[in-house]
Amino acid sequence: MRVVLVRLSALGDIVHTWPLATAIRTACPKAHLTWAVEEPFLPLVDGHPAVDAVITTATRRWRRRPLASVTRAEIGALKGRFLELAPDLTIDSQGTLKSALVSRWTGASRRVGLARPWRRELVAGALYTETVAGSRDHPHVVATNLELVRAVGGEPPATPPPPDGRWLLGKAGFDPPIGAWRRPFSVLLPGAGHPGKILPEATLADAARHLVAAGIEVVVAWGPSEADRAAEVAALAGPGSHVAPATGLPELAGLLGAACLVVGGDTGPVHLAASLGVPTLAVFTTTDAERNRPLGAAVAVVSGSAPGRGPGGSATTGRARPVSAAEIRTAIGELLGSHD
Repeated sequence: MRVVLVRLSALGDIVHTWPLATAIRTACPKAHLTWAVEEPFLPLVDGHPAVDAVITTATRRWRRRPLASVTRAEIGALKGRFLELAPDLTIDSQGTLKSALVSRWTGASRRVGLARPWRRELVAGALYTETVAGSRDHPHVVATNLELVRAVGGEPPATPPPPDGRWLLGKAGFDPPIGAWRRPFSVLLPGAGHPGKILPEATLADAARHLVAAGIEVVVAWGPSEADRAAEVAALAGPGSHVAPATGLPELAGLLGAACLVVGGDTGPVHLAASLGVPTLAVFTTTDAERNRPLGAAVAVVSGSAPGRGPGGSATTGRARPVSAAEIRTAIGELLGSHD
């Protein structure tokens, strides 16, 4: 059986889809599994133990210039790759119009996606041949993703397993610049994909000073458009805090994997850190922690978000209360104390 798994983006969502890929491999050991993913996230799936091949897409670029000849050529090439692959089944865990279109382009006779309200966009359902209900017993998105293993005759586990990203650590290491900081070091993550998830610079700087006082230097990592915030956090924190150099995804995994602690909001690198087995503190401000929290034995969560499901099944539930710097300091101490 030839299966295409469609999860195009983003970082945290791809991490939350790894257990589904593993479940498909377990249910169908002889299946050929291809993952369709956006170009920037290729390192997160290329080399995954359950994945045989990867096909990249560029839907963001295509949407900007839908009628351009280069767009038509690239989409034509993508369809050609799917035609050559000739999949029997496509599984779309993303549930958006763009992912459903890619599912349609695979040409598979069976195209399976999530039913509402677990699916993000209503219109995507028109491009599936079948839908599967998400988890009714467990609120986490990993549990809902795992329900899709039923498309290959598998049975989802009663409790969703934590995503395991340790396979990434063999792809690229990360060596701190000589003299820049010493070990043990922690990593703070000042950015997020949505403004409501971003933690205040002063709050992160307070956490940094607390860590430095405990003998743990701090590295502030950053992604696109986050360099200024990272520099502000490090400046507010003072001695013992450093701004990380620019990192691609493999280098980011190496940096996180070498840390003794990672602290951030509901952002992709937090989920990546947890998948590497690193003690991780996730601070939720506007999204449902029960649905989106990092999974793993070395994870702590502080949440000021309203509980429950957002409109249309969204993870965004809004802010119920502010999260104080003191709460974060306490959670850091408890997490470090339990993983000495």
